[in-house]
Amino acid sequence: MATDVKRPKIDDECCVFDPLKNFLCWCDCVNLNLSDKVYLSKEGTVAVYGMLAKEDIEEGHVVFSIPRDTLLHQGTTKIKKVLEDGKKSLESASGWVPLLLALLYEYTCPQSYWKPYLSLWPDFKMLDHPMFWSEDERDKLLKGTGIPEAVDTDLKKLQAEYNNIVLPFIKSHPDLWDPEKHNLELYKSLVAFVMAYSFQEPVEDEDEEEEKEPNPPMMVPMADMLNHVSKHNANLEYTPECLKMVAVRCIEKGEEVFNTYGQLANWQLLHMYGFAEPFPTNSNDTADIQMSSVYKAAMQETQREADQRLIKDKWNMLCEMEIVGEKGVFIFGQSGALTYNELHTTLKVLCMSVQEFEEFCENEGWEEDEEDEDDKMEQALSFDRLTALSPEWKRLLHAAAGFTLDSYSEDVDTDRRLLEDQGALAKLSSRERRALHVCYGQKNILQRLQQLTKPTS
Repeated sequence: MATDVKRPKIDDECCVFDPLKNFLCWCDCVNLNLSDKVYLSKEGTVAVYGMLAKEDIEEGHVVFSIPRDTLLHQGTTKIKKVLEDGKKSLESASGWVPLLLALLYEYTCPQSYWKPYLSLWPDFKMLDHPMFWSEDERDKLLKGTGIPEAVDTDLKKLQAEYNNIVLPFIKSHPDLWDPEKHNLELYKSLVAFVMAYSFQEPVEDEDEEEEKEPNPPMMVPMADMLNHVSKHNANLEYTPECLKMVAVRCIEKGEEVFNTYGQLANWQLLHMYGFAEPFPTNSNDTADIQMSSVYKAAMQETQREADQRLIKDKWNMLCEMEIVGEKGVFIFGQSGALTYNELHTTLKVLCMSVQEFEEFCENEGWEEDEEDEDDKMEQALSFDRLTALSPEWKRLLHAAAGFTLDSYSEDVDTDRRLLEDQGALAKLSSRERRALHVCYGQKNILQRLQQLTKPTS
């Protein structure tokens, strides 16, 4: 039973002043099986902690396995029953409250089963998500990336969740929590901890028609010691008995073992995990163009009042069809538009003649009878094919990309010069470097979009 779990006995002389060695002693005690071919280190890795190969590792090798009862979540914590009894009152938009309450308890409990694991983060100061930056710093370094707006939303939701759900619950259980100790500041740190280090087990898709709730997040000791790159060499696998980190390709001696957190752009990595991949290594990097920027570009194309009314009517129709939205974005990746269906429809409607639009409204849209229509739209809006678009479509894309580029603090050429100047780059703070890689990665995609849609004279 989870409530009967006791703290593993660890030799008092076992690395008392070394949290990493203490954690490894704990791993042995809880049957976390670490391969002899790897070791954990604070040196030679891309972050504070990391895993390196002691010798060559073949594809398919199990780097480590961890029993399910050693995972930390609301179903394994000592306060499992309290959380189950209060389940109804702990419902939230994030779905994270039960895990966060478990962490509030376990992190501050000297007898916690997971104490050697949680002691790896003595004060969470190694977490440097933008939510811990000052508002001025976020606005200055990350303007135009979408991160400041996302962080503002996170902080408002986090505070409301703590004040309205968490605080009343912990006050009703004074034997387990103390509002003075388990305060908003610690809660914020634990939210960042869950953002950066938790895992979610994939939902088994047995019935495609039935939409299932996602599994709640959980903490997976050892798995969170591996850092992320888009071109990873290991992956976490889930079995009924345990979780296993498995090499997905050969890993050479001395090479860092990298997991993947998913196909994430640099702005997502910085927002959720507190780091960014150096440009140009993130093959999953993206740039967003506000949908409203395409509307602005279309309105800018004409001066006649009647034409502007027509554009407005077209836009309202697209909004009613839920193709576009006030806060929606068109996403571009390294090879072109990723939201190609929405973008293709938007450009097609905005560039219709009066007669075409009237027919479109009468028919309440159009019926696509070709099965490969999606493929055609994707190909048409790939970077390889943009030059073949109609001049009118290209002008809208070119102008919208320009509006987006203008929203950043610095222009793309300034960022490029800074990245090429190793001396100047070395003088930047860690936050400034991460912000630079995020901003330049986005601007590089947008600049390419502009170049490919540049109007011909």
